[in-house]
Parts: sequence; structure tokens; C-alpha cells
Amino acid sequence: MSADDESADGAGPGAAAVHLDGITKRFPGVVANDDVDFAVEQGTVHALVGENGAGKTTLMNVLYGLYEPTKGTVRIDGVRHEFDGPSDAMDAGIGMIHQHFMLVDTMTVAENVVLGNEPTKWGGFATDRSQAIEETASLAERYGFDLDPTAQIDEISIGEQQRVEILKALYRGADVLILDEPTAVLTPQEVEGLFDIFAELIAEGKTIIFITHKLGEALEAADDISVLRDGKLVGTVPADDTSEEELARMMVGRDVLLDLEKPDAERGDPILEVEGVSVEDDRGVPAVSDVDFAVHEGEVFGVAGVDGNGQSELIEAITGLHQPSIGTITFDGSQITTASRSDRIGMGMAYVAEDRQKRSLVMDYDLRRNGLLGCQRLPEFSNGFRIDWDSTEEYVDDVIDEYDVRPPDASADAHSFSGGNQQKFIVGREFERDPSLVVASQPTRGVDIGSIEFIHDRLLDLRADGTAILLVSSKLDEVRQLSDRLAVMHDGEIVAIVDPDAVSEEELGLLMAGERPDGISAESARIRGRESA
Repeated sequence: MSADDESADGAGPGAAAVHLDGITKRFPGVVANDDVDFAVEQGTVHALVGENGAGKTTLMNVLYGLYEPTKGTVRIDGVRHEFDGPSDAMDAGIGMIHQHFMLVDTMTVAENVVLGNEPTKWGGFATDRSQAIEETASLAERYGFDLDPTAQIDEISIGEQQRVEILKALYRGADVLILDEPTAVLTPQEVEGLFDIFAELIAEGKTIIFITHKLGEALEAADDISVLRDGKLVGTVPADDTSEEELARMMVGRDVLLDLEKPDAERGDPILEVEGVSVEDDRGVPAVSDVDFAVHEGEVFGVAGVDGNGQSELIEAITGLHQPSIGTITFDGSQITTASRSDRIGMGMAYVAEDRQKRSLVMDYDLRRNGLLGCQRLPEFSNGFRIDWDSTEEYVDDVIDEYDVRPPDASADAHSFSGGNQQKFIVGREFERDPSLVVASQPTRGVDIGSIEFIHDRLLDLRADGTAILLVSSKLDEVRQLSDRLAVMHDGEIVAIVDPDAVSEEELGLLMAGERPDGISAESARIRGRESA
């Protein structure tokens, strides 16, 4: 690492806490950042938005020392730095909280906070746990975090885990905090709590940069918003002087329809019936308890809930990745509780998994081979003995073109694509198989606003064609706008089935947190949900 005091701007309001000057980052065949000038004032909240593949995460990885820029300079508080890795960036006061938390579930809050920087006793031969607890409690109190330092990570909420990640960075002396999609797995109440934390941190003189796809949250929480498109900085605007529509235009280069128009659709016969289903997780611990619902032709049946409340295990049981401990699952009149995954695909069940890299892609395969996953034995792609690669390539090329997968290269391996472009390919592959049932779990996770608009339109097209759709999403605006009926899960149970047009976001947030809003009993919620259908 090297640091040169070439142009110390000084601290204080109006000073640049971060200045990335002319940053270019090239990968083989790709220019991820193209001569980007990016400055963040000290003591402000700065949002970074842009389409998938626009270069947002790459730019922040340069700032955090994960990538070395091909060209350009990094200045922190006016001092030029060349980072050899994240430890150098942390030494310079940069902390990063990733979208997928990096906590040890079996350790306590305090143990996670001090991990790698533990206070010691007995001449450095042992960790001083009492001091670790004391320092964590003091730091949490200073920033107004309601955390028990002795609580185990796997026993606290997602929102509390995020605060632990922030405390980890603060414990290491971070003055600039980078947060990647920090609201992706939070309830509305937890989002408001996070923004309160932002205010506390800014009051302490910290600087915050957060990457987000949620333009409303950027406008609410940020002082300034920077937009990247195709690796270039389109512009930086004060949050008070712009709108969601203008930001969307800057991101995509065209007008984007932000308010979804859902036409009426005729609900047909039940396609998927789930009766009394309970599921245990991989450890044998009950994850889903006695769940009942049905999804009909021409209907979007939504499931809302904070991640980790049984949605994943329920979906895996429906799609054939996990066997329920009790209960039955019926698909298009056939009982499929113990049927294989391939049998369900052959019957017309499409599946967009929440973990695209674990469940939907083989990362070392090219898109042509990934396009075949799960359907390599279907007659349109195989004669039973050999794969028809011409038909496969034509199909994959159509998906790439229709769903705007970038770069449009069927021969490229999956790991060479950004997360958003991986997601667009998976969605296209599954939607274009002419399914009778689509199980879509977090279908727009990590996808930019233009692609979200397109995916929503395709879901509604499928609905209009009579396809049954089971939609799981942690985005309340998405699941409310798309769903005809909406189930809310908490602690493995469906606590309510409601008409999404008849409940507020605040009421849904309370249900997701396991609380019952005034005026909504379990039975009335279920009745309202049935009547709305």
C-alpha cells in the first residue's frame, strides 16, 4: 500500500471524503468502469444506482481494495492511496457491508464484531471475552443500536445481523461505510430503522455510500445520487432536485413505466394444491408447519415474508428439491409429493430459484449448456439419445435477445456475467418453456429497473395466458402489485392470506414480523384473501 499527500483537501462540510478520479477498470473483453469521476462529500449519504452491469459494484470494489484500477486514482480525505487489498482500505477508514452478510452464525454478536481484532489477556495468549462484550456494548450504545452482545447470530433477526455488520466496520475504525443493497432482505420497519442508523452515523461525522435498485429509498435516504450506465457516470444529482422518473431515465436511457397496470384476469381451475405440508430444514429442524393453499390458472399467488421464515423450504418442497415431512402436493391433478425434479419439469413446472448460482446455473458451463439444465431430455432438445445442439443454440439465442442478456454471447461461461444478467437469463429460460405453473422466487433480485419492468410484464402476460404463478418476493411493492392473493409467512406458518389491495405496507410489515395489526385477525385475513379471489 502507498499513500501520497498530494492534495489534502481537508476535512469538514463540503470536503470530499472520497474522490475516485478517472477510474477505469477493464476485464478480459469488458470495460466495467470507463473513466469514472466519483466524489462523495464528508458527512453525507450518497446513493449509487444503475442498471445491471453498469459498474456500480466494480467501482465500490475498487474503493474497497478488492480490485486494482486499470487507470485512475483513489483519494480518501484528499490523500492518494494505492490499495493492495481490503485490509489497506480498512486501514484508510473504508468499510464495506456486503449484501450477503459475512457472519459466523454459531458465534455471538460480540465475537463477530471483534473477530480478527480480538482484545486479549494473559500476554496475548487468550481472547478477553469480557472486554469484547464491553467494547461491543459501548459501541452499540454510542450509535443507538439495540443489540445484545451475548446473543448468538442465528438467534437474532436479519435487521439485527445487519447492525452487527455495521458495528464490525465501525469497530475497525471505518469513517466511510459502503453498503451493497442494504435493504434487500429487510421489512419496511427494519428499513426505516436502517435509515435512522444512517442519521446517527452522519451525526457522528461518518460518510455513507449505498448501492441500491430501489429508487424511492435512494430519494428518501440519500443527500446525493450518482447514476452509472454502461460503465460511465451519467451524472450526480441532489436527491431533493430529482424524481424516480428522472433517475430511471438516467439509468436506462428511456422512460420507464414505474406504476404497474394489472389487467383483470379470469381465474381458472387450481393447478397447484398444497395441503397440510410441513417441511424440515437440512438440520432436521421444523421450517414449515401445516401450510395450506392453492394456486389457480390465471392467478398470481404471492408469498411475502422476511427471508428465513420457511419460504425457501416450502418452495423447495413444491419444486422437488426437498421432501416434506407430512402433507401432500398436487400439480395439475396429479399427486407429486415424492415426484422427482425432472418429472415436475416434464409436467410443465418452471422454477426461478432465489439462489441463482446454487440452484439455477452451473457457473463453469456456457449459456448454451445452462439453457438445457433440467430439460435436456425433452423432445424439443433431444431425440432421447443425442442433444440437438442447433435447436438448443437457437433457443438460447432467443432468450438472450428477448431478455437483453449482456454480453449477448451464448458461448460465454455463466460466471463471466454480472448477477443481474445471470438472473435475466434464468428468468428467460424458465418463462419461455411454455409452463403451466411458474414458481418464481425473488425473480427480480439484483435486477435493474428496466429489466424489472420487463419481467413484471412477462409475468402478467403468462397470467393472461392462463398460467398459474406462485410468486415469492421480499419486495413488498412487487408482491403487492403483482399478486391477486397474498400469503404472509412468519416462523414457518402462513399467518394470513390477504387481498393485497386491502392492506397497507405497514400492516404487511407487521404481519411479516409476527405481529397482528389492529383489525386483522387470522381468520378475517384469510377470508378477505379468499373473497378477493
